[in-house]
Amino acid sequence: MPDLSPTGAAGVGALDYEALLHEAGFARVAGADEAGRGAYAGPLVAAAVILPADRAALDGLRDSKALSAPRREAWAARIRDGARAWAVVRVEADECDRLGIQEADLQGLRRALLRLEVTPDFVLTDGFPVPGLPCPALALWKGDQVAACVSAASILAKVERDAIMLACDDVYPGYGFARHKGYGTASHQRALRELGPCPLHRRSFDPVAAAMRP
Repeated sequence: MPDLSPTGAAGVGALDYEALLHEAGFARVAGADEAGRGAYAGPLVAAAVILPADRAALDGLRDSKALSAPRREAWAARIRDGARAWAVVRVEADECDRLGIQEADLQGLRRALLRLEVTPDFVLTDGFPVPGLPCPALALWKGDQVAACVSAASILAKVERDAIMLACDDVYPGYGFARHKGYGTASHQRALRELGPCPLHRRSFDPVAAAMRP
């Protein structure tokens, strides 16, 4: 097993984790990440990506939060075209309520990884480990900034979720989903107080529960 610490002997730089794993014999390295964990409304969206060993066509991948919306969408198209395998899944708001957000997050990431058409040899995740995978895995602090496959998954998850919330703005007008994508902005909280929750809202989140009280 290579030293994967940021200050290890291998001299890991940004987005070099896959290279070390490839050198150690893991040919198919998958990254997984999610979008929407902290949102008051809408699904949690998880994505998994296996990039090719030669990432020349995808050089310059960055965390989705560091990109403008148009650049994320352009990157998402490049990832879908150039990835060895990719998958995106959604965990709806009512399931997030039923499972609890941490378990919903874990299940979303696991489902995305298991849905990949190519079985990974190794998995990298952002922040915390995902149990129940059929291969070795490692959770990375700020994984979307230090592993290209995790960054790619972050981009796919964010682009998919933003598109969902844009569409939901037409179905449930008045909440501002096109602007804040379901997160707890001041305008969203004000709309919650005035309109009450809609079917997209996560009832287990305190601000939503508070808006339901008489």
